[in-house]
Amino acid sequence: MDSCLFIHGFTGGEHEISPLSRFMEQHNYHSRTFTLKGHGGSRKDLLHSDRHDWRQSAEDELKSLLNQTESVHLIGFSTGALIASHLSVQYQARIKSLTLLSAPVFPLNVLEILRTLGSPAMLRNYFSKFGSTPAKATREFQRLVRESFEVYPRIEIPTLIVQGRRDHLVKTKSAGYLQQTIPSGCKQVLMVENSGHMVCHCDDSERIMNEVLQFIERSGAS
Repeated sequence: MDSCLFIHGFTGGEHEISPLSRFMEQHNYHSRTFTLKGHGGSRKDLLHSDRHDWRQSAEDELKSLLNQTESVHLIGFSTGALIASHLSVQYQARIKSLTLLSAPVFPLNVLEILRTLGSPAMLRNYFSKFGSTPAKATREFQRLVRESFEVYPRIEIPTLIVQGRRDHLVKTKSAGYLQQTIPSGCKQVLMVENSGHMVCHCDDSERIMNEVLQFIERSGAS
């Protein structure tokens, strides 16, 4: 049975990618999710972790999984996509495919933020996120974003790039940049017209999950 390692986003958790991990399980893939170091707890936990800790916790999970299987499909959401990109280069010989969901190559789509500010629920979400996220953690995220530009030109494995056109946290040009920069001979871009940042929870999530499954099946067969 092929294995998939799922990596969630900054200040997020396993719930961000759980619909896709369950879907892959239903299609006979072993799925592993976990919580990045400093996440899933208090503000203090996040304050006392950095990007190196986040990457190391993901690498530890990957190494544990590789002890049980020959190769792994990496699936990263948001900041998890950046971490997955790093690991795909570091462990290239044993990674079958890379799926990047809402990768924040160019974060903060101001236009989409303005469009969503009319929603009280979104306003509460923004204030909650900004109020609970330490400035130090945000700086660590920004450093990880910058460091990842050195990684994209080294990704040579099959890569799927999924981007919602209404993503309020990531500029849509991120997907185009990845398509142009990643040198892999097997890469695919899926732009989702009506999706925001949370592509695994949008109205088109079923189509997205099927596209991911088909991509991973093709990558595993190659």
